[in-house]
Amino acid sequence: MSIAQLARPELRALRPYEAAQQVEDTIRLNANEAPWSSRADRFRRPLNRYPEIRPQSLARKLGEYFACDPSRLLVTRGTSEAIDLLIRAFCREGRDNIVTTAPTFSMYGHYATVQGAAQRSVETLPERNFEVDVDALLAACDAQTRLIFICSPNNPTGTLVSRAALVDLLERRGDRSAIVVDEAYIEFSGEPSAVELLDRHSNLVVLRTLSKALAFAGARCGTVMGPEEVIRILNAIQAPYAMSTPVVECVEDALGSSAIEEARGRIAEIVAERERLMSAMSSFRFVETIWPSAANFFLVRVDNGDAVVRQTRDNGILLRDFGGSLENCIRVTIGSKAENDRLLTLFAELDRGES
Repeated sequence: MSIAQLARPELRALRPYEAAQQVEDTIRLNANEAPWSSRADRFRRPLNRYPEIRPQSLARKLGEYFACDPSRLLVTRGTSEAIDLLIRAFCREGRDNIVTTAPTFSMYGHYATVQGAAQRSVETLPERNFEVDVDALLAACDAQTRLIFICSPNNPTGTLVSRAALVDLLERRGDRSAIVVDEAYIEFSGEPSAVELLDRHSNLVVLRTLSKALAFAGARCGTVMGPEEVIRILNAIQAPYAMSTPVVECVEDALGSSAIEEARGRIAEIVAERERLMSAMSSFRFVETIWPSAANFFLVRVDNGDAVVRQTRDNGILLRDFGGSLENCIRVTIGSKAENDRLLTLFAELDRGES
């Protein structure tokens, strides 16, 4: 059975919105558009005209970049929209559930709540470096588990799910759930993307973004990749003209060969800085634990998280603190070398009790 059969029945037959026809070199009097361009319009495609209902050229470029056939890819407004679309497509209000690890990206649970779906969280243990337990994930599932979300590397722990564990999960759960692998940070891990498994596992869905490694968080552009039948359903429920002309054009430019080559160099710099920061911070007395990370951040436990975050904020540096099972834990995003040096200087002062 295709995992598309797990989608809400009323959506499986839903057809995409039929927009006004767009044909080059014609007089367009069929879409209620303005016939003039604004003087502020500085883009290759005129802003008085609607963009393509789905950006085909951009989809082809993203397909090439992510090594995925464009027919199995939908361009989304970041991976957050992809998560929302998947939960809306698969989960019936008050009946279905999603399974996630914990701690993990909070938007999985947020969109499940919006849809009226339950979230089942499987705790990962700090003493095991937050390793994902496939047996525990499977034990949390039932017949109404439509989606299993795996963030790899995981936010906020930086944990990478091994290829063996992912394949084990895909094979053992089969077509009873869609396995969604969120790879927002995969470029910083040095490991291959799960996209290469799409041909062998029909229950796999992969999320990728340009926000992190390509430094395009403000553009809000990502992709969801999976079986064609699933992409067709998501396409039908995504808003028409979801990607604006300015975003399409700037992302097309970002996917040029020179921009990608520059991004690869920047990624290497971030990884080197990550290792430098983690090594330097391990010498501070108030730092209790630093967990391994495969992302552009790492998680550290200190003896007084509230005080550290407050003092760094008072000195112009913002860090992310967490509560609950991550009490006194701080997520440190890797900045520029100068920014990282400033953080280390401040941490040294805190260690000496000078702040």
